[in-house]
Amino acid sequence: MAHIGLHHTTIGSQGIDLPVVALSETLAIALMITVDHGVAFCAKAGTELAAMLDDLEVEVVVTVATMGIPLAIETTRALGLDDYAILHKTPKIHLADGESEPVVSITTAGEQRLLFDRERIRVVTGRRVAIIDDVISTGGSITAALRLVRRIGGLPVALGCLLTEGATWRTALGDDADLVRSLGEIPVFDRSADGELSEVWEG
Repeated sequence: MAHIGLHHTTIGSQGIDLPVVALSETLAIALMITVDHGVAFCAKAGTELAAMLDDLEVEVVVTVATMGIPLAIETTRALGLDDYAILHKTPKIHLADGESEPVVSITTAGEQRLLFDRERIRVVTGRRVAIIDDVISTGGSITAALRLVRRIGGLPVALGCLLTEGATWRTALGDDADLVRSLGEIPVFDRSADGELSEVWEG
């Protein structure tokens, strides 16, 4: 995927340059690939996100694979917790009879399913949950995660992320938008016929 520019943003106390990539002739996004930024970056981001969640008495962190995993691990560690749970997007043998929820994401083609290991339901049920992801954009992934966590008896108290993108997610989440705690925000980009980019912050 060819980069068509760079967008500088701040994630907590850390400055970062993100490549801008085209999704269509008229739409582009700044692409956050969590695993490309190293252990120290995620450790600091996780510590700073945990500080934003400190008043919520979080008992377990749940994340969406794959890009949310490094942030979830570091946030869990910084909260002084040991356990976290993963909602998978790739079928695996231990997920064959698991809970599932359809999901559509801006960076993934077509509909997928979030899958959760039935043996891990006990980790979430009846507990105060922070659902962590790398970026909340359209709200598709985080909304699906909310539905699944609630269905298995978890009590979501926060939706944590590195970045929110644009504002479409607010409509998708409705009243649950108030649960979002983010270390930063980025726009989406309109592309003109001559290739010029303009930032779009509203939905």
